[in-house]
Amino acid sequence: MSKSDRIRACYQHCCLLYVSNQSMSNQTLRERFRLSESKVATVSLIIGATKEAGLIKADESESTSTRYARYLPFWA
Repeated sequence: MSKSDRIRACYQHCCLLYVSNQSMSNQTLRERFRLSESKVATVSLIIGATKEAGLIKADESESTSTRYARYLPFWA
């Protein structure tokens, strides 16, 4: 996948979870991409790029810890 494809997939995953009354995390995105636990940093980079693109935002109502961070679509 190209970088833009990964960003789009991350955004769509976040939207899908949001409309299902759930929130995206590093773990849920790893599961979506079928990546192992050792790929936490890789998924964090994808999440960071998607946040930088303005497509997702951190869920401020959850923990402020990056380890337990949850994300919402920008329009939520």
